[in-house]
Amino acid sequence: MRGRSAAGPVGAALAIALLVGGCGSAAQGAPAPVVTVSAPPSLRAVPPPIALRVAAPVLAASVPVRLDIPSIEVDSELMALGLRGDGTLDVPPAAFPAGWFTGAPTPGERGPAIIVGHIDWVTGAGVFARLGMLAVGAEIRVTRTDGTVAVFRTTQVTRYPKDAFPTDLVYGDLDHAGLRLISCGGEFDRVTGHYEDNIIAFADLVL
Repeated sequence: MRGRSAAGPVGAALAIALLVGGCGSAAQGAPAPVVTVSAPPSLRAVPPPIALRVAAPVLAASVPVRLDIPSIEVDSELMALGLRGDGTLDVPPAAFPAGWFTGAPTPGERGPAIIVGHIDWVTGAGVFARLGMLAVGAEIRVTRTDGTVAVFRTTQVTRYPKDAFPTDLVYGDLDHAGLRLISCGGEFDRVTGHYEDNIIAFADLVL
């Protein structure tokens, strides 16, 4: 059975949303952020991540309610995110919480689950302020409404220019349960009011 996939028209809409800076604070009509957190200079676009070869069975669908990444001090509730009227991905309305895209698989299902969060906001650092510091192998835990906790391990953290967003790599169908954490990063352009890049963390279900 194929997992739900955001590839195709929906994936394209998501890519457009991120390319225009949808995960940046200024995209909500707010002034330039007070705190600017940039990804480490070494973070760059690299080849596609290699899936962890772990025999982790996929889980049944269940709405995620909390995201926990101890190594970068993320402990956030999760809100549901859909598509706007113009077909672009909605984003959280403030620095916290992070949000999960309801049009993709839920975390633990087969396919790419998508969680989006801000790097900062006019109030200060956002839920994904340290996403660029996430290490390969780091644990990501997603608590779900059915009482289960989907445990992922980070396989890769990359940074892509928004005009080169890897739509297929992020939203394409998978033969296992994957997770993508997405935020903005790189330099903040005060003329456009957006960050120039996207930071993307890839992870695979291990438990």
